[in-house]
Amino acid sequence: MGLLAPVILPVKKLLQELCRIKYSWDEELPDTNIKGWKKWLSGLKLLEEFGVDRCIKTKHFGRPVFAQLYHFADAIEDSYGTVSYLVLHNDSGEARSTLLMARARVALLKTPTVSRLELTAATVAVKMDKLLKKELELELKDSVFWTDSTAVIKYLNSETTRFKTFVANRITAILQHSQPCQWRYVNSSSNPADFVSRGLTAESLLLCGDWLSGPSFLLQTSDLWPTNPDIRVADCEDLEVKKVAQVHTVQMFSRS
Repeated sequence: MGLLAPVILPVKKLLQELCRIKYSWDEELPDTNIKGWKKWLSGLKLLEEFGVDRCIKTKHFGRPVFAQLYHFADAIEDSYGTVSYLVLHNDSGEARSTLLMARARVALLKTPTVSRLELTAATVAVKMDKLLKKELELELKDSVFWTDSTAVIKYLNSETTRFKTFVANRITAILQHSQPCQWRYVNSSSNPADFVSRGLTAESLLLCGDWLSGPSFLLQTSDLWPTNPDIRVADCEDLEVKKVAQVHTVQMFSRS
């Protein structure tokens, strides 16, 4: 379920680094990598204190009358991740947010740009939404997706701009299952997916109250949520936008 994804990521990054420098499976590790491995191992003992309720609805919560999925996505230079929460509202007006699932992944050795990784994380968030909707036996409102990447918000709201293949394919995959209006911006400091894209120590995870319940604004009405930024795409500045005019010019000269 990825409930410990932030703690697992640092070891994935260790393996990623060894692959990058082309270490063989039977070679001795460098001292710096051994120190990092031992430090990670020593922290695992603390996870004996980590616990999650089996039921997403507590005994005294009452009858849920409203349920909605919230998915967060984030990426940095060499890794990306997503985390999903279910928010329930009962007939007394109370709300409860619960962590359902998370994913933390390292980037390919030939690392894409951060904006491409952010878009990849958004694609994974959509896949998580499809999976959870299939598995949950609940009537759900339309899901809400959160990213701290303004590029992702701009790409999904652009109807006329032509993007390069990598970006265009992922935009298509995202919009096959969601609408641009379902995607919202959240500051990095309030984005729990930041934990799965950067990683946490076991000690930090135990002290992180937002991990199991998500940011506090999930329990508030939508008018109190973070607001979206300006979503216009500046074609002349974005490297992912196809330079159609340039292509036509090159083709014209090649024919002559």
